[in-house]
Amino acid sequence: MACKHIYATELHPPISAQSVYREDCTRCFDSIDDPTGLDVCLYCFNGGCTGDRQHASLHYHDSKHPLVLNIRRTKKQVTREEPPHKISKLAIAAETEEDRFDTITRVKCYECDVQNVDRTSDRLATVIDGVLKANTFARQAEVQAWEQEFTPCEHTLCLVQETARKILSQDLGHCSMCDLKGNLWLCLQCGNLGCGRAQFGGVGGNGHGLKHTEETSHAVAVNLGSITPEGTADVYCYHCNEERVDTELAAHLVHWGININEREKTEKSLTELQIEQNLRWEFSMTTDDGKELKPVFGDGFTGLKNLGNSCYLASILQCLFSLPAFNERYFLSQGPSPPPQHPAEDLDTQLRKLADGLISGRYSRPDSDVSASEYSPEIPHQKGLAPAMLKHLVGRGHEEFSTMRQQDAFEFLLHLLKLITRSPHPAPLHDPVQSFRFVMEQRLQCISCKKVRYRTDEQDNISIPVPVRRIPRGSTGAAEKDAPKDEFEPVTLKECLDIFTGSEIVELTCPSCGSKDGFTKRTLFKTFPATLAVNIRRFELVNWVPTKLDIAVAVGDEPFNLDSYISQGQQASEQMLPEDVSSSIQALFTPNETALGQLEGMGFPRVRCEKALHATGNSDADSAMNWLFAHMEDPDIDTPLDLGASGSAGAPSTGVSQESIDTLGAMGISPPQARKALKETGGDVNRALDWVFSHPDDQGDFNDVDPSSADVAQTDITRQEAGTAELPATFRLSSIVCHKGASIHAGHYVAFVRKHIPDAEVESWVLFNDEKVVKAADVDEMKKFAYVYFFERAKP
Repeated sequence: MACKHIYATELHPPISAQSVYREDCTRCFDSIDDPTGLDVCLYCFNGGCTGDRQHASLHYHDSKHPLVLNIRRTKKQVTREEPPHKISKLAIAAETEEDRFDTITRVKCYECDVQNVDRTSDRLATVIDGVLKANTFARQAEVQAWEQEFTPCEHTLCLVQETARKILSQDLGHCSMCDLKGNLWLCLQCGNLGCGRAQFGGVGGNGHGLKHTEETSHAVAVNLGSITPEGTADVYCYHCNEERVDTELAAHLVHWGININEREKTEKSLTELQIEQNLRWEFSMTTDDGKELKPVFGDGFTGLKNLGNSCYLASILQCLFSLPAFNERYFLSQGPSPPPQHPAEDLDTQLRKLADGLISGRYSRPDSDVSASEYSPEIPHQKGLAPAMLKHLVGRGHEEFSTMRQQDAFEFLLHLLKLITRSPHPAPLHDPVQSFRFVMEQRLQCISCKKVRYRTDEQDNISIPVPVRRIPRGSTGAAEKDAPKDEFEPVTLKECLDIFTGSEIVELTCPSCGSKDGFTKRTLFKTFPATLAVNIRRFELVNWVPTKLDIAVAVGDEPFNLDSYISQGQQASEQMLPEDVSSSIQALFTPNETALGQLEGMGFPRVRCEKALHATGNSDADSAMNWLFAHMEDPDIDTPLDLGASGSAGAPSTGVSQESIDTLGAMGISPPQARKALKETGGDVNRALDWVFSHPDDQGDFNDVDPSSADVAQTDITRQEAGTAELPATFRLSSIVCHKGASIHAGHYVAFVRKHIPDAEVESWVLFNDEKVVKAADVDEMKKFAYVYFFERAKP
């Protein structure tokens, strides 16, 4: 029986901007690798499974699109040999789908019930060809997986070279300042040859290229060993401190007598070195005797493929979907959400898809296409799921999460929680982020008159500081680059919490008694959440750049009690500060007279001095001076400081928008800190970020409501408070996200989750390292240096 739809005018090949979902179902992780394959709609290019779930048939009933292209793929058998195939950017780019898979296709029509439609018509053949050649999310991820986005800069575009000369071949053999013969960088401005900095993997370097830049201010250099005849090479701008692209590289090299066509690549590029570093870090994937850890399979033990620097996403998702609230919302509850018109673009559908994939155990099985050998585990690891649709959806429109670059896992957690909260949760469904929410209460007390003020703020995480105590080391006489790495005294989680909730003195003028002695400020928990997310801040600013510190924080498996950190609230004996202080808000800030005099003595106008002291905490002249140098070009730098111009005292309307608070929140800054920073800097997000870095111990402004508003007061009375104040508040560590690397924006993330392993009597720690899922070894060491901790409240 012929199909009448093959000449339908609605049939068109996909354009480049359209997404073609031809690898896995948009509602589950069944894929073209399953026995019955995947049906791709030839009208809207939705992918639907054809197995027992029949999401392809569901799509036909919802959309009335009858024609589909069934794609079924089988992986060519491979045998793992010694040494294992080395993954590299070049290998990924060179390997094609045809090298790895056999693919069978046929056209089906749901309405005509034809299982093998004649595909020879020109219109249908063109559409099929377009579907098979189109990029999918997964394909785009493969192509871009290890690529960074390099661009030219003003220094490469405006490079002015000195007098041309031919550099003799013998002079290209070693550094001009030492005898190193590798990792050599040619200054494109003057032709000097200097060695680079030491790199991961044993690539030596004494940094003489950088020293040359410091002495001459020449910015742009090229790595001689990375130059290819095709015109690619590692080009670095020392002024930007970034790898760049030189659009005129061939001409710039000819200037020094170097013919790019005669060059041969002899060294790994910086990107390839980064790949090797990321792949080398295995987070104890082997036992002490060198054997690989045994993979774990079953319900809740499914890994996620690395889509290219996506380990930050995978580690956070594994932790979240191990929690009861996420399990109940997206896995156990399958209604009453109506079927979306575009499932790949619907956050709720993609989170349900992920929950099914991670929790059901449906996809947690050994990769049957890989044969074991003496050099690999007896049971191969699983394939892992590729959450490409969710990654695209969550990152869409975000400056960082929409890229293929490595990201901060904690910032991603905050971003994802915000998106989930903003998505609909029709009754009886509940927002799973509510399990993270709790209330912090700030208490201010005037040192002189002892009057107090309480302010509350709802949060879904805490970011706590770690005390930095370096272990003294004797002088070795070694150069700075050869000096041993700093070591630090270990600390306990309790010590970090004590600092986070400790009292401090703030310099404010009391609106009640007029005293300038200041206030004591302390922030405690008013309620506790069901799940407490804790970010450990092991960073310090070095030349205004956050630098990671290897400080061990002792966190045990045993339950611990937080009762001592709960706020007691207003006491009967306490007298409250007046709420209506709009007339005296200007008096709350009095410039530090000593610092003000020093700044004015340097020639700065008084208005600028006052603004700088206010923005830097009114502490000292040095901090204020640094702030002045950084904000000399601000358009309002000479506008007099006006703390009361934007609204009444205590209200969040003093130039602070919720959008700005959310923007800072996406960077890991809590709402109180964001609110305080924005108020201190006139609502400027960039200046507020500077303010937060210069005030790392300031917990912020918890004044998020206008107490003079009767409507707001009534809302506070009727609104259910997040969390619970019931005691005991006992918590137990349930999962952690660990990071390896000098920067949170590089390196590798993995998750450790406490779970019941099949056939085991007690809970064990399980390591989720992308698609690899194994019973963890030496988790105690990982807990000491984790980046994000998830604690679940113990049941009474």
